[in-house]
Amino acid sequence: MRLVFSGRTAELPTGVGGTRMNMSNGKGASAAEKSSPMTLKESLDECMEALDLFLNNHFSESLERLQPRVNESMYHALIYATVLEMQAMMTFQHDDITNAGNTMKSAQEVCQRFRRKNKSEGESLTEVQLHAEVCFAECQLQRAALTFLQDENMVSFIKGGIKVRNSYLIYKELHGLVKSNTYLKGPSHVHLEGGIAFGIGAFNLTLSLFPPRLLRLLEFAGFSGEKEYGLSLLHDGATGMNLRSMLCALLLLCYYTFLTFILGTGEGEVAEAEKLLKPFQLRYPRGAIFLFFAGRTEEIKGNIDEAVALFEDGCKAQQAWKQFHHMCYWELMWCFTYKRVWKMAYFYADLLSQESNWSKAMYVYMKAAYLSMLPKDEARPFGDDEVQLFRQVPAFKQKIAGKSPPTEKFAIRKARRYKAACPVRLPVPVLEMMYMWNGFSMIKKRPELTEGMMQTLTEEERVLQESPENEFSADDRCLIHLLKGLCFRNLGLLQDAEESFKKVFASEKKIKFDHYLLPNSLVELGLLYIDQGRRDEAIKALHKAKHNYKDYSMESRTQFRVHAALAKLKADPSEDEDSHL
Repeated sequence: MRLVFSGRTAELPTGVGGTRMNMSNGKGASAAEKSSPMTLKESLDECMEALDLFLNNHFSESLERLQPRVNESMYHALIYATVLEMQAMMTFQHDDITNAGNTMKSAQEVCQRFRRKNKSEGESLTEVQLHAEVCFAECQLQRAALTFLQDENMVSFIKGGIKVRNSYLIYKELHGLVKSNTYLKGPSHVHLEGGIAFGIGAFNLTLSLFPPRLLRLLEFAGFSGEKEYGLSLLHDGATGMNLRSMLCALLLLCYYTFLTFILGTGEGEVAEAEKLLKPFQLRYPRGAIFLFFAGRTEEIKGNIDEAVALFEDGCKAQQAWKQFHHMCYWELMWCFTYKRVWKMAYFYADLLSQESNWSKAMYVYMKAAYLSMLPKDEARPFGDDEVQLFRQVPAFKQKIAGKSPPTEKFAIRKARRYKAACPVRLPVPVLEMMYMWNGFSMIKKRPELTEGMMQTLTEEERVLQESPENEFSADDRCLIHLLKGLCFRNLGLLQDAEESFKKVFASEKKIKFDHYLLPNSLVELGLLYIDQGRRDEAIKALHKAKHNYKDYSMESRTQFRVHAALAKLKADPSEDEDSHL
């Protein structure tokens, strides 16, 4: 269909924006008010006020402001459902996810009422119909996300995929429209364009993270994944005063402070994140979401004490949504890990294991891991015992979109050692998991923290040397080599780092269980070569990591990091594909 905007500024019919309500007492509107239609602008203004309440931690008041109009106004319905979806994704409770899915479905039905009924060639769209299109696309995208979380069967997964594709096609058509000469801006165009920027930007940025082979398949299906383009659109959306500026900003902050670490080369974009955060922090100084991201940026900079203070502040700022606390607890756990204050880190892992449903297997594993770092004769908090905790880990396994999360699978596999009557202890389970979350990048600007980690690793290496050989010995030694290599690199001892990484794949035939160490040591070697300007050697190491190893723990995450490193080198992913096999 060809979308042409007529330039009319249509008032919403009664019900599109929702009938007016007396918000001061919440008891409904007078007869005179009920008969008065609400314009698109008034509807958007009220939704902006509700979002304002949300960002100032007044979560219940925000929902109360929106709720009376959710059956009549597409924007009230969409924002109400979006808030419930954010809550559901944080609580991870089945009932919350189901409720959010049903609410988003109802919101989509409200949007559908205001879409163009008959699609004839060249027919103009009113401003209301254009907004209905972008709201409908957003509902579909959010419903797809919930489908992936909610159901475990392949049919549901395919349904989710179809929703994603339909959403993308609407966004793509609308984007073409607003860039065309026939488009005349309506009074509420900033909100329309913000919605389109969010949709197209989110698709491009997300897909750009995928490894090339998968991306080629997606591009064949009509998707595109251009990172810089996606970032620029999201920046436009985040910096404009529109209803989606928060969503654009949150996606960018997640990308700059999390995804570049977990799926990238561990550099982050701190300056960009801080620039983006500044106006939101000025406007919402006690906003829990923005305190959280401010803490995360300090953590990336290596300012661990400042990060701790901000995460603690984030917990104090509001008590209504405990889920925000859980995000802070997770980061506080890692902050105390970097400082090697094992008992404090354990304390936050314990809080998470009791209060959060996101990954109980991971939280219980981390509790056990922190206890295992304490001296044997030191009293354990709450009378806990690491062996018993490690044995409990498999009982907390869960599935998302029909699969167990890779980090849980990894924790469960590592905890298997403790099933034996006389278990062989894991050497440095905390530092190993810290590596999986790219935590060594966090402390590279703080030599004293890296030196502390090196001290822990050196002590553990001595214990291994003095212990009798067992079936895990080679794997444990290689783990120490990999982690020491990261410490050497942080400290600028690049020759020592290179030797440590090479020691891992020199022991390739001896490794029995932790096969992930081999491709990961090659990735780290490749990143080391990039730092030294040794481009050809970097490409060779990265290609070897990419093609020579399969079916190991956390494989997807490693492949994402290889893709990010090759993209940094601007190397063709298929270049020299066969030269190293």
